[in-house]
Amino acid sequence: MSNPVIFVSLGPGEPDLITLKGLKALQNADCIFCPETRTTSGRILSRAADILHALDIPNTTLSRFALPMSKNREQAFAAYDKVYSEASLLHKENKKVCIVAEGDAGFYSSIHYIFEKLQADNIPVQHIVDIVHQISQTDFVSAFIAAGACAGLHIASQEERLTVIPGIITAEEIEKYMEEKTTIVIMKLSQCTEEIHRCIHLHPEYNYHYFENTGTEKEKYLHDTELISALSFPYFSLLIIRHSTF
Repeated sequence: MSNPVIFVSLGPGEPDLITLKGLKALQNADCIFCPETRTTSGRILSRAADILHALDIPNTTLSRFALPMSKNREQAFAAYDKVYSEASLLHKENKKVCIVAEGDAGFYSSIHYIFEKLQADNIPVQHIVDIVHQISQTDFVSAFIAAGACAGLHIASQEERLTVIPGIITAEEIEKYMEEKTTIVIMKLSQCTEEIHRCIHLHPEYNYHYFENTGTEKEKYLHDTELISALSFPYFSLLIIRHSTF
């Protein structure tokens, strides 16, 4: 039986939070596809590569690919198509291939596009989730849970509702959730910076909890609305908004 292409979720950012199963897959891999981005100043960044280096994964195993951060996804899909083609060829050679994603590969991760293309070609694929814990069943713990732990924040309790939203939202939509007394988590804030700033201006009474680079040395947590509204949000950021009565 041929080796599956394994999608390894790296978790919220702290290397020690990767699952043992994910670590073993990385250690046994012949090739690990790892995304990197270029800043407006031309600097190359890869939080995924930083995590892999911290886990002592040899650099010779990594195949880094440029992933443009833009609302126009054509360039990103072109990058993914290239990874898909290379991963397919390596699979045919019976190589052990991993493709990594920050956070979880199946939760608001565009890299799942490659997973679906491989699946469509009947190439065996496997998805290793990020942090899991056992209660009576396996539960997924995502980046915002780690962020809440960082702030000592009880995100939702008893019968409170929680909604997780990608970073495309308006101030009016946030108002609607608050009227319904629903706690919301907004991921990837760089896509809705102006709307978040506008919402804070309109509703300073809401409880805003801002997180950036959770689980890394650059981790940041802010609760002060003036400080949050002055920020230009990076890609790896999230916001938890709760009604003022919570």
